[in-house]
Amino acid sequence: MAERNERRGRRQDRDETPEFADRLVAINRVSKTVKGGKRFGFAALVVVGDQRGRVGFGKGKAKEVPEAIRKATEQAKRQLIRVPLKEGRTLHHDVKGHHGAGKVTMRTAPEGTGIIAGGPMRAVFEMLGIKDVVAKSTGSQNPYNMIRATLDGLRSESSPRQVAARRGKKVADILPKRDEAPAEAAPVAEEA
Repeated sequence: MAERNERRGRRQDRDETPEFADRLVAINRVSKTVKGGKRFGFAALVVVGDQRGRVGFGKGKAKEVPEAIRKATEQAKRQLIRVPLKEGRTLHHDVKGHHGAGKVTMRTAPEGTGIIAGGPMRAVFEMLGIKDVVAKSTGSQNPYNMIRATLDGLRSESSPRQVAARRGKKVADILPKRDEAPAEAAPVAEEA
């Protein structure tokens, strides 16, 4: 019994700590025509993240806006994914993602670039904690599909450490040598 109360106490502590930030991306009013008239409801799309490499999205429907947002936020917290970030500010490599007709391209960017992305993609990057990224969305402008396409691309993001572990090598073997790259590039420039 004491263990159950202790577990419940930990769960409440976890819910009360504001470790996650959330961003309302879209709210949609829907109506259902019934015999007596129209009944209105609301659908909310929310992106949640800890701004340190975890992000998720959720959708909620209810008769009132705050309840729809609460449901969406709870669902988003249950669907978090972890994305490795380079220096805690950008992506390790360029990625593409798609979902349905929504296609997105995300490129790593130098420091000081900022978040160059539109609408729902910007919300995902801000909640993820990315500070420098260049992104482009083509195809569907539906916010649900744009977010799903963005998360599809982010799932395929891998750090040099993950690639090295998968290939059974050291991180130093995978990354290009800093002093060799400029030396190789110089003779090519002289020939041209």
